[in-house]
Amino acid sequence: MDIGLLRLLIDFGLVVLIWIVQLIIYPSFTYYQNTSLLKWHRIYTGRVTIIVLPLMVSQLIISVIQVLNGLNLYTIASLFIIIILWLLTFLLFVPLHQKIDQNKFESSTTVRLVNLNWFRTALWSLLFFLSLLNYI
Repeated sequence: MDIGLLRLLIDFGLVVLIWIVQLIIYPSFTYYQNTSLLKWHRIYTGRVTIIVLPLMVSQLIISVIQVLNGLNLYTIASLFIIIILWLLTFLLFVPLHQKIDQNKFESSTTVRLVNLNWFRTALWSLLFFLSLLNYI
């Protein structure tokens, strides 16, 4: 399979997923009582990680390969955006999810997830459109 097509498919999977998270999953957290959110959140994070982590790792690996195969605006910008997404995910979002898992959260934690996630939603959308433009 063409690496550009594989990258486009992975980027598409992540953009669809982030929009579902942004419009449905994270906002739904605000409707749970704390004990119900604790119970569901642990199940949710385990299951979503099985989907998200392989996609993110694949996206990063392919982006590095693309940079090594040829430096251009697309490959450099893509890798830069992916690094920002990794930093946002592991420095901001993982700690917020851990707060929920450890029952050290307030209602503002779930609202913060929704508000901050607009950055990742915008970046993954931009990344998908860049990959699409690069591929066609």
